[in-house]
Amino acid sequence: MLFHYHMWTPFVEETERFYEQLGFQVTQRIGKQDGVFTSFDPPLDWEDFRHQQILFRIVEMKRGAINITFGHGKKIIFDHIGFLVTEAERVVTLQRAETLGWTVQANERRTFIQTPYGFRIELQTHLDAIESRSGDQLLQLEIATPKSGLAAMLHQLLERPVPEITTSAAERARLTQVTFSGNHADAAHQQDPNGVEVVTVSGVQR
Repeated sequence: MLFHYHMWTPFVEETERFYEQLGFQVTQRIGKQDGVFTSFDPPLDWEDFRHQQILFRIVEMKRGAINITFGHGKKIIFDHIGFLVTEAERVVTLQRAETLGWTVQANERRTFIQTPYGFRIELQTHLDAIESRSGDQLLQLEIATPKSGLAAMLHQLLERPVPEITTSAAERARLTQVTFSGNHADAAHQQDPNGVEVVTVSGVQR
């Protein structure tokens, strides 16, 4: 199940505020202060630390079956997408990735596959990465890449069609549009601070 995407951005606070207005809740903030990684999780808010010198490594936000993360970067960079899988699915997917010659990075918490399309794919087996399987869902991502063949690659990697990922051409990999299910009618079509078109579709479940 597609559930996640991650970006680097110079607009960390603005991005958090944008998704907060769409009903997402902050579940984690980790930032580097004076050379040390420190937690700034809720109930702390930006008023508590805005004027401190903090470089946020990750801000995590959840809504239903959707998980979004972002961290501070000098420019906007699309980093990875994530699929929630079983352990058995993770194992066979990694075998297919290795057959394709792609680099795999794995630890106890997350597994990443480096694709030749300018972004990574995360395989997540822990259900606490989302609030609820039955909640709002990440229905579709549109990814622009400089290399053709992404749809076929995903089909080969996951051994199924992947209609939840659509593609277009660009000079560099970037996330252009996301579609959520939900009942936020007042936010049916907006653009986040990173130029991503955010579409909300009511009453749709995958």
